[in-house]
Amino acid sequence: MDVLVCGAQKPFMTGGAEQHQDNLVTALRAAGHRAEVVRVPVAWEKDRIFEAAMAWRLLPLDADVIIATNFPSYFARHPRKVVWLFHQHRAAYDGADAQADWSDFGTDDTALEAQRLITEWDNVVLGEATRLFSTSGVIADRLARYNGLVATPLYHPPPLADRLHEGDFGDYVLSVARFDSNKRPDLVVDALAQSGGIRAIAAGRGVLQHHVRHRAKAAGVADRLELPGFVDDDTVIELFAGARAVLYAPLDEDYGYTTLQAFLAGKPVVTATDSGGVLEWVEDGVTGLVTDGSPRELGAAFDRLAADPALARRLGSAGRERVRGLAWAPIVDRLLAP
Repeated sequence: MDVLVCGAQKPFMTGGAEQHQDNLVTALRAAGHRAEVVRVPVAWEKDRIFEAAMAWRLLPLDADVIIATNFPSYFARHPRKVVWLFHQHRAAYDGADAQADWSDFGTDDTALEAQRLITEWDNVVLGEATRLFSTSGVIADRLARYNGLVATPLYHPPPLADRLHEGDFGDYVLSVARFDSNKRPDLVVDALAQSGGIRAIAAGRGVLQHHVRHRAKAAGVADRLELPGFVDDDTVIELFAGARAVLYAPLDEDYGYTTLQAFLAGKPVVTATDSGGVLEWVEDGVTGLVTDGSPRELGAAFDRLAADPALARRLGSAGRERVRGLAWAPIVDRLLAP
């Protein structure tokens, strides 16, 4: 069949959503379909969020099937619209409820009206889907809570799934994430300050890079924290392979590629009780260590794994087993089923 994968992208920003869409196209082509990604630029500010949504309603999408993904690509119109929901406009939903610093939705009349409208419109356009999936249980739960719609979680392999491999359990904790507030990059610094001596490598880039560097100096752990910035695929694969453990404790994550990549490399994950989709994979004492997210507990988790390589190896092996069944072919079958 001819299949269009529909996605939105903030100009000059590329991340997990774009990788997910590209990998889906690769899987569709491997299954014998003709597939392309169609992306429309999006603006996230409250006063502009409906512009791209309305653009999607007007686009001619000539294909047998479209697969819509992140907000607002699911506003697209097509007689056979499958939605595999990556996320809605979170700033208008859980971000607004939590009064998060990354949401520009407040309690003023303008914000409340925009929130009402986006909820009403989401109900309509997501209700048009012939099949409605989500990438995780967390996203399905949000959709049910805010919109009363039911989505089926459909889990998929992360980027580099076919290249990640096991290796030695080295002397560092690895963090791979954007340096943005919802990823909580400060935690690696604060945990190191509470730990006995293990070092850490925090790979990634973002608006908080310089902040984290200065925080590490102020906390006296700059000599134990390496901040290489962006690293290429070959480097990140070897960093996973050589880590003692992986820290991934974002706030209410949608899915969390870093978790799955750590498991594929046979490494345990240290996370927090409020990390959302990460907890669909990390089970305390089985595939990783779940903390309350405080520097004290995170630091204690670092020390525990540093002192007990056999524990790190056992948890990492269980994590690798946990993701063994992830594959793209069954996902394509589910998405394109009659």
